[in-house]
Amino acid sequence: MQIESNYAKAAQFVKEAASRGAQLAVLPEYHLTNWVPEDPKFVDLCAQWQLYLNKYRTLAKANNICIVPGTLVELHETAATEANKLINVAYFIDNHGEILGSYQKKNIWHPERPHLSSSTFDPHSVIETPLGPVGLLICWDLAFPEAFRELIAQGAKIIIIPTFWTITDCSPYGLKLNPRSEALFLESTLTARTFENTCAVIFANAGGPRSSKKPNQYAGLSRVTVPFVGALGDDTKDSAEEGMSIVDIDMEILEEAEKQYKVREDIARSDWHYDYRHTSGFQGMVKEKLQQRDKSNL
Repeated sequence: MQIESNYAKAAQFVKEAASRGAQLAVLPEYHLTNWVPEDPKFVDLCAQWQLYLNKYRTLAKANNICIVPGTLVELHETAATEANKLINVAYFIDNHGEILGSYQKKNIWHPERPHLSSSTFDPHSVIETPLGPVGLLICWDLAFPEAFRELIAQGAKIIIIPTFWTITDCSPYGLKLNPRSEALFLESTLTARTFENTCAVIFANAGGPRSSKKPNQYAGLSRVTVPFVGALGDDTKDSAEEGMSIVDIDMEILEEAEKQYKVREDIARSDWHYDYRHTSGFQGMVKEKLQQRDKSNL
């Protein structure tokens, strides 16, 4: 939980990426604080989220690079209930240091639920950025194709997913069957999402040093996936160690994939046979749920 030294390390990666011509730097979930909610110091660190958000804004402007600074766990002491005090948020900061959009984690991993509040029925929103229309998701959101569908229905071409996913997230039963089960989950699902949505997926996961005493619990595998090709990012896509890959995304690939698979074309049809959140009927139900939630918080 060495928040300042973790920021300094992240800032150095961002500066290096900018010096090599990158337009966007993406960091992992919980990269400043780790995920240790039972530690008495954790909540106090989360109270510093605004300070570090501003630091990343300054860093983006100084280095002329867009940044998604992983996620920041935010303490909001004015929240209605104790459970709502901590939220996990990803931001998109442009190369002028402006916040173009944010996303609060919706699908909370089961062990996180006693500590974090979900964005529940708040709709997923696309962010217009210098790189084009972007969607933000966080970690366990990857498991839910509905989140991707809602974003690409609004035109998102790139989905960015800061993540803290470990090998030991798997149960002892699963690990006995396959010690790489979580890696298999990530590799398979990231490839599937890029094909089934004709989009690019930028996946930035936590990595850590190897130890001779115990296996590396970090899953790593940070990568960009695109249709036809699969995983990009030679320095990190097959590694669980901390590192950085510089990746060029050829947007023409996404257009050619859509010509081939016509996923976006199909879901935009008025007679499309699946009902997603972005359809008018579901939006009405969401509005009603939000109104009920707001009344209960009064």
